[in-house]
Amino acid sequence: MDVWRQWVRHRTASINEYSTRYSIAIDAARSLAPDEWRSQSSTNRQGSGEALPAEVGAALSADEKDFHAAARALYEKRLEAGVSREIARKDLPLSTYTEAYWKCNLKNLLHFLALRMPGAAQYEIRVYAELIGREIVSRWVPKAWRAFEDYELGATNLTAPESAVVRLIAGGKADEAVREALERGLLRRNEDGSIRVMREGTELKAKLPSLGLAAPW
Repeated sequence: MDVWRQWVRHRTASINEYSTRYSIAIDAARSLAPDEWRSQSSTNRQGSGEALPAEVGAALSADEKDFHAAARALYEKRLEAGVSREIARKDLPLSTYTEAYWKCNLKNLLHFLALRMPGAAQYEIRVYAELIGREIVSRWVPKAWRAFEDYELGATNLTAPESAVVRLIAGGKADEAVREALERGLLRRNEDGSIRVMREGTELKAKLPSLGLAAPW
């Protein structure tokens, strides 16, 4: 859930981050409410699945609160003992908030939003992207934003394998579409003969309703 690294990885901007090598770390960390804990996705090793049961989430949130408090207390104890800031910070949780100045041009900003606003993006980074796009960019450059919504956010982009499968589905050839999806790696047949939907197959299935189609698997 390291949102900061997802910002930096795009390399589309000049970023200056608040450094805990020189300054004392911000005394705040990202905490999850009981209903925000999610299971591991079964189709995407980098993604989350469904929300965990409420009672499990409540226990995890309580543990998290204790851990954050203990980590902060340890950090401050080290500083009081004279430990350098760059060493004292080493056990702060990954969820510790940071500050940064982010500078980029509109083209790169829209590219970032195109990747992080869709529903497939991690929830935490999607919240930031939605806020930037709908509350800032849309007011700053309304004409560019409308074009972005029409030709990017509202568009359905298909890969070559997806296009091949969609043509068969649209033509009413469900069995052939499944075979094509298997050949293209969107689906995989298990040893018992059942079909397992791969991440690419899940992504295509999510796109089909916008085309008025349904997945035959």
